[in-house]
Amino acid sequence: MAIIAGSRRIRRTPFSDGVEAAGVKGYTVYNHMLLPTVFRSVVEDYHHLKSAVQVWDVSVERQVEIRGPDAGRLMQMLTPRDLRAMLPGMCYYVPMVDETGGMLNDPVAVMIADDRYWVSIADSDLLFWIKGLAYGLRLDVLVDEPDVSPLAIQGPKADDLAARVFGDKVKDLKFFRYGWFDFMGQQMLVARSGYSKQGGFEVYVEGSKNGMPLWNALMEAGKDLDVHAGCPNLIERIEGGLLSYGNDMNRDNTPHEAGLGRFCSTQTAIGCVGRDALLRVSKEGPVKQLRALRIEGDIPPCDRGWPLMDGQRQVGTVTSAAWSPDFETNVAIGMVRMTHWEPKTDVDVVTQAGVFPAVVQETFWI
Repeated sequence: MAIIAGSRRIRRTPFSDGVEAAGVKGYTVYNHMLLPTVFRSVVEDYHHLKSAVQVWDVSVERQVEIRGPDAGRLMQMLTPRDLRAMLPGMCYYVPMVDETGGMLNDPVAVMIADDRYWVSIADSDLLFWIKGLAYGLRLDVLVDEPDVSPLAIQGPKADDLAARVFGDKVKDLKFFRYGWFDFMGQQMLVARSGYSKQGGFEVYVEGSKNGMPLWNALMEAGKDLDVHAGCPNLIERIEGGLLSYGNDMNRDNTPHEAGLGRFCSTQTAIGCVGRDALLRVSKEGPVKQLRALRIEGDIPPCDRGWPLMDGQRQVGTVTSAAWSPDFETNVAIGMVRMTHWEPKTDVDVVTQAGVFPAVVQETFWI
């Protein structure tokens, strides 16, 4: 693949110096920023993530801050998930939709206070949609991108590493809960969350100047834990069914098609801009939905949608795929029509390197 040229439009992060010193070998562009994709190799990074601990620069999870008396109202307008039970200290996974019910993003929302939220977004310009709603409806709220950059600690030894830097109480955090912890006199928001199934934390680093001191402290504290710089791993995330906005679903898909219906309480999410459209979808049910797939053969990199075929009829699209060393098969995610989404259904995958047999799985692997 051709090299992506750097420019000021592709922003560096508060941790880029550490990422480069750790020997990053590849980047992608995500929210107009550099996101590492590989350090040693995708397979080596994969095995290390499952056995030790990694520090990830995920600054690309840009924050949209919503602050002011109408913050709660605006938040509920964005998502079909009912937010009335959300309290400070909680993180919510919140599919966000437009007026048609199409997904605009699938961020994690962090409630800082009754009138203040951080929305940790996937790869789309959600800031402009939120600012547009706030301005168009004359809401009493400020919407902006704060100087907040997440740093993830992921892997089986994540608790040990986090405790060495933030104290043992960080281990008491429950999943999708956060607390404030001291680091060198700076209070940092640490949440038990992350884009892997291996467990760990995300530190919302407020102030770019605090980025490298934290990075260096984690690397120093984790030497005997075999800490390495890492990044979201393609193989591990597919095994775990972790979806990638822009790859596995986009504005053409509803949350129900993405298998996220459990995060939609459309009946009670009063005010959600896509509520009427989603009420129809939830009543009738989706006609296609994301499924796990196993593909046979030596497949090429999945850098485009691969048609899923039953004879001459297209019945879906493979959206992500990779070889899994642990499960010794090609693991994949695909949008499959209801006529073919039952487990053990055989289909064919048409790739740039030929046609390969595949079968629909009952569940993801981890």
